[in-house]
Amino acid sequence: MTAYPKPPSPNFPDLEREVLDYWDSDDTFRASVARRDGAPEYVFYDGPPFANGLPHYGHLLTGYVKDIVPRYRTMRGYKVERRFGWDTHGLPAELEVQRQLGISDKAQIEEMGIGKFNEACRASVLKYTNEWRAYVTRQARWVDFDNDYKTLDPTFMESVIWAFKQLWDKGLAYEGNRGAAVLLERRNAAVQPRTADG
Repeated sequence: MTAYPKPPSPNFPDLEREVLDYWDSDDTFRASVARRDGAPEYVFYDGPPFANGLPHYGHLLTGYVKDIVPRYRTMRGYKVERRFGWDTHGLPAELEVQRQLGISDKAQIEEMGIGKFNEACRASVLKYTNEWRAYVTRQARWVDFDNDYKTLDPTFMESVIWAFKQLWDKGLAYEGNRGAAVLLERRNAAVQPRTADG
């Protein structure tokens, strides 16, 4: 990497590539985590995006916010691993596979077989991981893509069930009613924020 100060009229795309290449060759992010071995741990799990969709401007702003907290905690002396995650469940994954396979109703899914449909969903959900990795890296965010988590992993699902059980045991979970959009062709409720992500 060239020394500072930079020329008065720098070429910003070249400067960006130079910095990112240096961080990559120096393994700066992993070194920043390793330097904190033995320090108190601060666990930060990024709210995961759907991996079967491309990143967009909305992810840019939230990505910076999600980067501020772990960087701040690292500067305060904590060890912050920053594992990236992928939301691989739910309606967006199913709708995308239905679109890819030309499926328009539940009967076609049943004819195909639930197991085969689920396998098609699993194969589809990680379609854009390389694009996400490039996008997040260009944001200058430091996250661990190689030790990522996926909501379809049994260990992740078990941890969610365990956490819910803790809430249940403490009397913090309850049954109630709320309004929800209904997808008529699927005969089930659509969670509003998730339908916007798809």
